[in-house]
Amino acid sequence: MGNTIHELSDQQKEELADIFGKGVNFKDKERHFYTHDVGALPSLIKTMVGNSKPAAIVKVRNEEKAVELINFARKYKIPVVPRAGASSGYGGIIPTKGGIVADVTPMREIIDLDKDNLKVTVGAGAVWHDLEEKLNEEELALQAVPSSAMAATVGGWLAQNGVGYGSYEYGWSQDTMESARVVLPTGEVKDFSGAELGKIIGTMGTTGIITQVTLNLRKYEKTAAISAKFPDAASMKEAIKKVGERNIPIWAISFLNPQWAEMKNKSPYKTHYGETVEEHRPELPLSYICNFAYPESRDVSDLESVIKEAGGEKLPDEIAEHETQEWFRSMKVKRLGPSFIPAEVVVPVDKIDTMFTEIEKKIGLPVLVEGMVTKGDEAIMLCFMPHSERSFKYNLAFPLALSIVKIAEENGGRIYASGLYFASQAEKVYKDRFKTIQDFKKQIDPDDIMNPETMTGKSMINTGLSLAKTFEPMARAVGNMSGVGDQEFKDEKGLPGDIISHAYTCAQCGYCVNECDQYYGRGWESQSPRGKWFFIKEHLAGKMPLDQEQVDTFLACTTCEMCDHNCQLDLPIERSWMTLRENFVQKRGMMTIPPFEIMAQSLDNQRNIWASYREDRAKWLPDDLKAKIKDKAEIAYFAGCTASFVEKDVAIGTARLLDDAGIEFTYLGDKEACCGIPMLVAGKWDVFERILKMNIANMQKAGAKTVVTSCPACLLMWRTIYPQWAEKLGMSFDIEAKHYSEVLMDKLDVLKPKFKVPLNKTIAWHDSCHLGRAGAGVYEPPRELLKAIPGVKFKEMEHNRENALCCGSVVTLIDEPKVASKIGNVRLQEAVDQDADIMAALCPCCMVQFRIAAKENNVNMEIQDLGALAARSLGYDIPDSTNEALVAWSTFDKMIELMEPENMTEMMVELLPDMIAAMPAPMQAMMKTVKYVPGMDALMKPMMPKMMPLLMPSLMPKVMPKMLKAVEKRVPMPDHMKEQMPDLMPAAMGNLLPNMLPQIAPLLTPKMIEYIKAN
Repeated sequence: MGNTIHELSDQQKEELADIFGKGVNFKDKERHFYTHDVGALPSLIKTMVGNSKPAAIVKVRNEEKAVELINFARKYKIPVVPRAGASSGYGGIIPTKGGIVADVTPMREIIDLDKDNLKVTVGAGAVWHDLEEKLNEEELALQAVPSSAMAATVGGWLAQNGVGYGSYEYGWSQDTMESARVVLPTGEVKDFSGAELGKIIGTMGTTGIITQVTLNLRKYEKTAAISAKFPDAASMKEAIKKVGERNIPIWAISFLNPQWAEMKNKSPYKTHYGETVEEHRPELPLSYICNFAYPESRDVSDLESVIKEAGGEKLPDEIAEHETQEWFRSMKVKRLGPSFIPAEVVVPVDKIDTMFTEIEKKIGLPVLVEGMVTKGDEAIMLCFMPHSERSFKYNLAFPLALSIVKIAEENGGRIYASGLYFASQAEKVYKDRFKTIQDFKKQIDPDDIMNPETMTGKSMINTGLSLAKTFEPMARAVGNMSGVGDQEFKDEKGLPGDIISHAYTCAQCGYCVNECDQYYGRGWESQSPRGKWFFIKEHLAGKMPLDQEQVDTFLACTTCEMCDHNCQLDLPIERSWMTLRENFVQKRGMMTIPPFEIMAQSLDNQRNIWASYREDRAKWLPDDLKAKIKDKAEIAYFAGCTASFVEKDVAIGTARLLDDAGIEFTYLGDKEACCGIPMLVAGKWDVFERILKMNIANMQKAGAKTVVTSCPACLLMWRTIYPQWAEKLGMSFDIEAKHYSEVLMDKLDVLKPKFKVPLNKTIAWHDSCHLGRAGAGVYEPPRELLKAIPGVKFKEMEHNRENALCCGSVVTLIDEPKVASKIGNVRLQEAVDQDADIMAALCPCCMVQFRIAAKENNVNMEIQDLGALAARSLGYDIPDSTNEALVAWSTFDKMIELMEPENMTEMMVELLPDMIAAMPAPMQAMMKTVKYVPGMDALMKPMMPKMMPLLMPSLMPKVMPKMLKAVEKRVPMPDHMKEQMPDLMPAAMGNLLPNMLPQIAPLLTPKMIEYIKAN
């Protein structure tokens, strides 16, 4: 049998690191994020699962690495648990014996596409929804997809086996798969096809690591649908049966019960910055609803008569269309949970009505049911009972899931899947294949290193389930009395109640993971929104500390809102993280990302984040325009910091366009301050409030009714955040905000005749997050302006509009420049894929980020501002600011590097003579004893980390002159920044050191002792 290994030896870590490089993680905290799947287990069952923390996580990027991993694991008999989207809840990825979690999601490429024979071979980590979109571009489509297609992977569905949309025509997932390639526990790579596939289907990684799968395809065609309501389950069942009897060419059949329909009607609307997003949501009748989907060219004319004959009624087309759009968002109803007790069963279609009757008769809690019909006259019923996992009653109500399984078994059905939690049901799940799988497992994995216990279960869980089944009537009686009412979440451990509520509501489905730039930039589950919600639950349970590292994880979010866009529950994710920024930094006094402290001081002193002088703010303005700028006007141009001091082509281009379009405007000049968004995301909301008040007052003095911005973040502030804060602060605010591209949409008839210099370039367009998805939802105006420039060959990138990828700027760039470069390169490669000469954008911060990323990744791509491109076509000579951006960034890059604990320690070592000289005489005397008194160095080691925070406030003013010199030596600064450092650095360090010293002290103390001994 395989060993239980929750910690690796140093030698084993070294070997694994040699194989995977940066694609391995041994951190204790990170490993905690890989201990669970989507299931929310009762506390009593969690205890039975035991320690499920792996010893390491590795990113398996190709088949060769999978082979190396297996050979390593076999050598030491270390368990290996393959993990993909982690979108199932049967315990298929729980490392109960520790070992190594093998994340296969990097293997997601399309390996081969055979259009003639309608087949595609893909990496096991390919996400179904992404694959479908790429196939649709080739006029092809998948035969069937799981309801969790936004996160589920091809290999994961093979490993789990299941039913999805399309299964009515094509069958279970296994029926749509031609072959699979697997790295066996022996290290051998084997191809499985035909009957041999039965040895690995549904085995949840217990027989090896799936590396690629070949799928059967169909020709793409737009899907049409008809929805119908039925007075009872019997009439709905009759309609489903008649569809089969009459061979109506339906592709997918799904259904739901009245309780689910009611919950869908009640589920909260999506919000954006706290405001409800108006969306058309048709009211569902509180009936049994069945949805029939089919390729639109098919003749399904007999379907309506079938519905009528069965006693049903066709619903309006808008309901069918809406239900089709909601295919992959069924868990939205969990917003009303916040937790669900799941029971998923397979029953004969002929027993659907009996199942509903028995459930209503025997189960006292509300049961929401969504079902799918599969080829072969079986129906999968996904049953969910709303509850709260925080309540002890959750333990008592959970056995009701077994009652539903029992009802299914009494009606010729079975549980949907086995896995760790239902391993005792495996023989019923696998039927004739069960013994074949057992024999194959013994043959290839005698040491049971592949995902041990997943197919056999843990004895305590098996025993518990056996007892629960034996005493099912008694457990059901108790469970039926163990419901909970509406759950109210209050503030706890300093966390707001609404955020706690969202953490427990989160379905852990993973929809927010793959497209999250913080996740794919850093690569680990802790960085994903799903991981952060999980952390909050674990922190409240006392299992994970809220330390600075975790605060940094929340702060590092770029605020792109891709998570909000993809969340099937419509949770206000980014808004929650924004609230926590203030909670952690301002209310608790924890450290923000260090460079933000320098920015904060610069904002208070000079009203900008670049540590430039306020009086230089308007120097970008061309002389010929200065005379045209009004002191007061109803329209005001707000340039923002980066366009004023760094990316000046943005500001100049915008002003030229507004002027040539005949728009009169005013400009605040040196009275303009930063919009404040850096302080909002830094958690320094007090600084933000001061900036906001200043900007609003100055705009009102200028008589502005409309503020026009070039920076999307500035637009977000003026359009959304400023009005909200003004209301909160009791300030008057009657200013409209627009992006210049919106304003110019109405002036294109004026501008178009003036465009005279053709560009003759292929342009890939980048949608900035804060103009589109995370801001005002503006997509067409910039496109129209760009297309109006003569000689532009316009190209959309793969991800565009609301699906556009983030540049990775602002927070990530300030926090981890190397990660930002990686994120930026992902987007740059999309432009490269379009054979673009130029990537065009309109956000100054995106411009800085892409120009840096292009340089760091050696990408030969021009990054140009939309306004500058358009203004050049008008005939204006607008200098390219790429070099200025790179020079300006180099200062911040070195400052960020300096503020890393190791580098701060190195600088402190240089300052040791001055620090010791500045200490009180008694302290200096004590220091000297280290050199002469044996054992004093050992006493000093634990003392100094505690003493440093007490000493530093008095030492820093005395040491500051030398510190400024040390900083200047390490950070190349322009003169204006050097001149300001004596004002900026003391306050910044005063805020930073209390939180940085715990990180620096352990590194500095031994070096201090060495210095004392040597001097």
